[in-house]
Amino acid sequence: MHPDRETSWTPPADAKEQPRQVRRILKLFRPYRGRLAIVGLLVGASSLVSVATPFLLKEILDVAIPQGRTGLLSLLALGMILSAVLSSVFGVLQTLISTTVGQRVMHDLRTAVYGRLQRMSLAFFTRTRTGEVQSRIANDIGGMQATVTSTATSLVSNVTSVVATIVAMAALDWRLTIVSMLLLPAFVWISRRVGNERKKITTQRQKQMAAMAATVTESLSVSGILLGRTMGRSDSLTASFAEESERLVDLEVKSNMAGRWRMAVITIVMAAMPAVIYWTAGLALQFGGPKVSLGTIVAFVSLQQGLFRPAVSLLATGVQIQTSLALFQRIFEYLDLPIDITERERPVHLDQIKGEVRFEDVEFRYDNDDRTRPVLDGVDVTVPAGGSLAVVGPTGAGKSTLGYLVPRLYDVTGGRVTVDGVDVRDLDFDTLARAVGVVSQETYLFHASVADNLRFAKPDATDEELRAAAGAAQIHDHIAALPDGYDTVVGERGHRFSGGEKQRLAIARTILRDPPVLILDEATSALDTRTEAAVQQAIDALSADRTTITIAHRLSTIRGADQIVVLDSGRVTERGSHEELLELDGRYAALVRRDAQLAPAS
Repeated sequence: MHPDRETSWTPPADAKEQPRQVRRILKLFRPYRGRLAIVGLLVGASSLVSVATPFLLKEILDVAIPQGRTGLLSLLALGMILSAVLSSVFGVLQTLISTTVGQRVMHDLRTAVYGRLQRMSLAFFTRTRTGEVQSRIANDIGGMQATVTSTATSLVSNVTSVVATIVAMAALDWRLTIVSMLLLPAFVWISRRVGNERKKITTQRQKQMAAMAATVTESLSVSGILLGRTMGRSDSLTASFAEESERLVDLEVKSNMAGRWRMAVITIVMAAMPAVIYWTAGLALQFGGPKVSLGTIVAFVSLQQGLFRPAVSLLATGVQIQTSLALFQRIFEYLDLPIDITERERPVHLDQIKGEVRFEDVEFRYDNDDRTRPVLDGVDVTVPAGGSLAVVGPTGAGKSTLGYLVPRLYDVTGGRVTVDGVDVRDLDFDTLARAVGVVSQETYLFHASVADNLRFAKPDATDEELRAAAGAAQIHDHIAALPDGYDTVVGERGHRFSGGEKQRLAIARTILRDPPVLILDEATSALDTRTEAAVQQAIDALSADRTTITIAHRLSTIRGADQIVVLDSGRVTERGSHEELLELDGRYAALVRRDAQLAPAS
């Protein structure tokens, strides 16, 4: 499956799929089976202690009080108090361990999803809304918190309690036990129906939450606010968000009310069962049936009341598990996304990188489909180590795509790209990251200090190295003049700095990385002429003694390139130096004349 279609893929969720999904969920808990075993022991001990209390109560009512045995009465009463204390202590320890295990499982899931997304190709992120990705990590995994932290333990605890209680009830009176169990199959059937209903609603609700998160991410970013305000769309954006929120309200109400009346009927029937037991025992005594002692009846009702809580909780847990399957399914969708850019089983590691880059009969199609027109077709270019290549051409010619093939943001669909004679697909990721640096028109800065943004390229960089890199990028004086200097927070996406300043920060960051191969993707195309000149000085400092591939829209910055190639519809139509291409009087010469006409008068 191609990454461009990943977000629309939904695996089958039929009855045959559920067992496999449940096994996969259980596998998440496997690393913590030791702690879960301790929880199981605590659950068992707590259940045994709990069912002991009615038997102690029976002895008090049938033996200790009627026979006036105060010593036995005190001992039995102390046993009931000790039972309550032990049950509470076991419950606290059980909650502590199970919550810890649940949070660790959530941590593992969050990390696994984030790690998977970090390995996805650039194509995935160009076609996936950022809010959708954030929602999967935050809302979907967050929505599973109750399931992974308490539901598993609650399930074991309630099952153990129900089994132990039923056994104890049968030991007291098997006839009354049969009466109590008659409606249990109907209750189980009802709870399964409710669970399936809530699962469907939960899937819709999570999709709606993802859509709303995407709207918030896009419209409440700095760029989104600027666009909304300047276009006079603030009110319409608010109205649109209100509609999204209104749909979420309806789904939340449906989710919470699904099967609520049916579950309420179960609760009412279970609560009425003691009256049925009293009525049954009374009729048996009146019509000559088997006699049941008062202590047995009271103990049995006590057990039955103790059975109601875990039984109702067990049914509710079943509903919650069904609901959670929808969340797990959405998470597993991301974990199952195929990764098309991977490291070889035995990749090549280069300690020393000279920087020679070759494009050998390169072909690239976004869909890897022979029926579509290739973005690049038969590109053959060699850039010697330390040399410079400029790539020019009209919009959509494939210039940026060609540059992105070197750091493997995309992989070729035909031919190969090599660094120092090694196919980039054969290099390990560490070598490739050290070999190739990219400075693009779309500068990204984190909402952090200037120093933190620079150290993203080299975490162990000293203050002196930061200042040296900033100086080479022609930005040190500006940073030093700020009230907080290098500790100045750049703001969301660097909006406290101008376009030229952000670009020079990006260049300083790349200088710190010190890559032997440099990709400049229209790094100055969005800047005015004066700012472009300042940034170009920084680029010249960065490009010195490096293999440089410049994707250019403005041709004034690439005249000194060793080699210039003109791309048109993915094919190289011209190549040569600036002077050679002018003499050719072809497409490049036409582009130079266009730039001359568009240049402002000095």
